[in-house]
Amino acid sequence: MLSVMAATSLALSLLVAPEAPSTADVVPPGKITVDVVTVNGSGCPAGTAAVAVADDNTAFTVTYSDYTAQAGAGSTPTQFRKNCQLNLRVHYPQGFTYGIAKADYRGFASLPRGAKGMQRASYYFSGSSSTGSSTHNIPGPKVDNWQFTDSTDVAEIVFAPCGMVRNLNVNTEVRVTTNSSNQSAFVSMDSTDGSVNTRYQFAWKRC
Repeated sequence: MLSVMAATSLALSLLVAPEAPSTADVVPPGKITVDVVTVNGSGCPAGTAAVAVADDNTAFTVTYSDYTAQAGAGSTPTQFRKNCQLNLRVHYPQGFTYGIAKADYRGFASLPRGAKGMQRASYYFSGSSSTGSSTHNIPGPKVDNWQFTDSTDVAEIVFAPCGMVRNLNVNTEVRVTTNSSNQSAFVSMDSTDGSVNTRYQFAWKRC
């Protein structure tokens, strides 16, 4: 299970290659399952993450509840950076594959003047040298929700190899810095009103 502490909603859309049929035409039969193989990182302590798969096999969600980087007053030197690495195994019928094309990241930031935050993400299939990544800066002053959307050109989408079992690795990170030890600053990939889902939307391609 996965969880986040202030306002994180991440939606990764997985699109088909140009020559593949549209998403509506390509939905694998049977049930898709996602197993969390490992969860590592200061942003997702043990027992704070959960994965659920949509009934129509088009998406799965990861829920975080303790994912906040802090700096300044009331924080320790190691709290300025939090990260989470998920190693996931997606079980789906033979003859299909998928790739990540879009990601929506959401969270909450409390940044006084002079403070700044950063959100970073990368994802890749085990055994593959191709990695998709993004970095976004969050300047202060800001006391509000934040949201970023990353899109990948269809021609550059990295698909899981056909006919091979390759785990999906999702790495995320938040950081915060402040120029005053008397001020408190934080950046969360979670919600002020509880945990929020990180949603991965599937689109399938026939091999």
